[in-house]
Amino acid sequence: MYACVIFAEQIDCISMEEHFSTNNAPKPVGLYPHARRVGSLLFLSGVGPRVAGSNQTDSQVPGLKLDHNGNFIEFDFEAQCRSVFDNVKVILEDSGSSWGELVDVTVFLVNMKRDFHVYNKVYAEYFKENQPCRTTVEINSLPTPIAIELKCVATIK
Repeated sequence: MYACVIFAEQIDCISMEEHFSTNNAPKPVGLYPHARRVGSLLFLSGVGPRVAGSNQTDSQVPGLKLDHNGNFIEFDFEAQCRSVFDNVKVILEDSGSSWGELVDVTVFLVNMKRDFHVYNKVYAEYFKENQPCRTTVEINSLPTPIAIELKCVATIK
C-alpha cells in the first residue's frame, strides 16, 4: 500500500507497509515480525507470555516451572496473563502505536474451563478505558509451553 502526495506537480509515494521487531519482547518462534503495519493498521503476530528475549528453546514463562518430562511443577495462569498483556504493550509502543489504539484482540487459551475466569478478570483490569472487540478461542496447544496467546490489531498514525 502506498500513500501518494502531489506537491509542486511532482508525485511522491511512500510505502505504508512496515515490519517491526523489538528486543524488548520474546523472540518470535518462527520467521515473522512482531508486528506489521499496513496503512493505518498495525497487525501483531501471536504474542505469548514468555520473557523478553527468550525463544522457543529457552522459554522462560512467568508463573511456570516444568519438570524434565514437561509436567507442571508450578503453574500461575494469572502471571501468564499479566505477562502477555505487558508483551503486547511493549510491541505496540516499540512499533509506534499504544495500548489505547487496540481495536481487536483474539485470545487463544489452551484450557478454557480452567483459565477463562482468571483471564476475564485480568482482562477487565487492563481494558478499563479502551475496550477493543474480543474473541476468545480454546485450542489444543501452542508451540511453547504457554497457556495463552494474543493476536491483536491496533491503529497507528
